[in-house]
Amino acid sequence: MILLSACGDEHLPASSTEVASKGLYSGSLSSDGEWAFAGSIFQGGSLWRIKDGERLYNWNHTTDEEKSIILFADIASSNTKSMTADESTLVLWDINTGEASRFWTSPAKILDIALLGNGQYAALGLADQSAVIFDAVRGGITRTFRHTGQVNSVAVSGEQSLLITGSEDRTASIWQLNSGERLFTIKHEEAIDFVTLSQDGNYALTSSQYDKAEIWDVSTQQSVGTIPMKKQQISRGLRVTAAVFSDDSAFILIAYPNRIIELREVKTLAIIDQWTLPKRNQWQPTSAVVLDLAFDKQYGVFHAISSDGFLHRLELSVTSQ
Repeated sequence: MILLSACGDEHLPASSTEVASKGLYSGSLSSDGEWAFAGSIFQGGSLWRIKDGERLYNWNHTTDEEKSIILFADIASSNTKSMTADESTLVLWDINTGEASRFWTSPAKILDIALLGNGQYAALGLADQSAVIFDAVRGGITRTFRHTGQVNSVAVSGEQSLLITGSEDRTASIWQLNSGERLFTIKHEEAIDFVTLSQDGNYALTSSQYDKAEIWDVSTQQSVGTIPMKKQQISRGLRVTAAVFSDDSAFILIAYPNRIIELREVKTLAIIDQWTLPKRNQWQPTSAVVLDLAFDKQYGVFHAISSDGFLHRLELSVTSQ
């Protein structure tokens, strides 16, 4: 049994399930909160069914006994495919069978991945100052999007019409996927390390360590507002590590490296609820960076996967409902 510790007055997860005893390199949740991928530090990769905490498959990039170091993962919105990656290798997995269907070598060092739709294509953020759309079934690049610095983060809207890229060149760009047209560019004072889009493509979030995190209205190309963070927190490196919009774009879940997760209203940025993830050991300086977040299909239920090796179920507090 694993005992998790937190202060008594903090709003804690409703439950926590251990998926890796020594922590995670990577973690990904399906958009509906049904599946979780855990890229363990010592135990390789695995796919979990969230509702009952069952480990379904062990996924590794090699067939020998050595466990793979999986740095990136994503689950297709169709819940039929998942992709895992290290710095140079991409593997496409069938969720129904647990089998690997494709192995590919990346065109450059991988920094982030995002699957499109049913998993036939993947957006890759690369160290060669580009993002690409990669055909995960046939292989090869179908479109390239250029920056002047490495691309740290990529995300695709749920209807697959828009791509957002965040770069070391201190800019984020929103692109039309079909044409490759750059719709507009967002500038920050520091390198951008996290971006995401709402399912309908109406909103975007961009975040830069040592700078700010901001929500944007894509249609007007205007800022909705800056996520409130104290200057001293930003100067110490407080940043967004994960964020996801609700399906109707009315709310956004945001996570930070200090174990805090917030539920905010998108248009006003007002906090609806807040949770503090517990520590694995109260007396050790263990971190619990949130790697991914998801809204459950059930109202008022959310999920988080953290780098200390836990899946957390979050529930809306009674006072917030």
